[in-house]
This record gives sequence, C-alpha cells and structure tokens, in this order.
Amino acid sequence: MLTFHFNLSPNPMKVALLLEEAGLSYDPVPVDTRRGEQFSPDYLAINPNGKTPAIVDDGIVVFDSNAILLYLAEKTGQFIPSDPRYRGELLSWLMFVATGLGPFCGQAVHFRHFAPERLPYADERYQFEAERHFRVLDERLAGRGYLVGDAYSIVDMAVWGWARMVPFILGEGAWDRFPNLKRLQDEISARPAAARVEAMRAKFGPAFKPVMDDEARAHMFKHLKAA
Repeated sequence: MLTFHFNLSPNPMKVALLLEEAGLSYDPVPVDTRRGEQFSPDYLAINPNGKTPAIVDDGIVVFDSNAILLYLAEKTGQFIPSDPRYRGELLSWLMFVATGLGPFCGQAVHFRHFAPERLPYADERYQFEAERHFRVLDERLAGRGYLVGDAYSIVDMAVWGWARMVPFILGEGAWDRFPNLKRLQDEISARPAAARVEAMRAKFGPAFKPVMDDEARAHMFKHLKAA
C-alpha cells in the first residue's frame, strides 16, 4: 500500500495529480505544517527534512516532490517519455522546477504575503525571479503542446503545481503575461484527474489550520524562534 503524506501546498498537489493520473491506490495522510506535525518523530523518520510531501510505497520511502514524480513515473512507466532522446530534457526541466521555479516562487510568496515586516529588496528580488522562471516556461511552450516531447508528462504536472498559484505569487493580471503557460495550465486543470485533486483538497481542507498566526509562524519559520 502507498501512503501519501501531504498538505495542500503546491508541491504535494503535483504529486496528488500524478497519483490520480496514474490510477494508483493510496492512503492520504494529512500533515498540518501550521500545527508543526511535520516535526513529529514519526514524520521525521520518513522525511528528516520535515517537509511535505513524502510517500511510503510498500516500505520504500521517497521524499521531495520531484523525486516522487520521477520515482512513480519510472515505476509505472506512465507520463515519462519512452524515447531516450528526451531523457536529458526531462531531467533538465524537472530540475528547473525543483531548484528554480519552486524555491523562487516559495520565497516570493513568503515575502509578499507572510513576512512579519516589509522588506522591499527581498520582495523585489523574488518577484523578479519567480516571474523570470514563469517567462522561461512560457517561451518554451511557444509553438509546442508540452514541455518535453510531444506528450503530457510529469514535467507538466510539476509546473502545474506552482502555475496554479500565479495570481497569488505575482498578483492579479499576471496570467496576461504568460499566454502559453496559461493554455497548458487550463488544459491540465480541465482533466478529470485534476478535478479529483480539487475534490481531495475540498475534503481534507477543513482538517488543516486555516490561519497563519504566531503558533503557525513558529512552526513554519523556525528562524523567527531562533532569533
């Protein structure tokens, strides 16, 4: 049995999309990061980094969303190019999301919405880099249907997790600057698997703490407590 440890943030949701697309049976296990559940001894035994998502697949532990996508795609033989010529592109774009898009978008969200004080330099830097990464994706998609090869893959799913948040990350109207990415985003969001992900979000949403209060900040932004 596969257990899926998650919250409702972008990285777990792209894994949820693959689980649904691949038709895999899984047991969803909510991890409320605003209540500090990611630092419980049981969860740290699964992911010592104390972040979501993570899976346990018949005793095999995999953490980090992009690692999970690659693991499950290779295991099932689904949503991964069969042509070896695309292997380098797949890895390159998957790591583009893992080391660039995700981290910069996460920091952009932090300094735009959650930082305890306004820091213009940090805000401007991460807004710039988040926008730049989305622009790279938009240019890549000009004249092509998907990011790698000619078929929907885990790279598109990895991008979908973050692209869903474009207005929250960059502000209302930001989609107007990325028409090619918006086309792909809308196509993925219209898929039945994406609808099942949204249903899962609706089902489990009430289980998660809704507010970012002092307790939540203490769990999620450990440097504040250290300071």
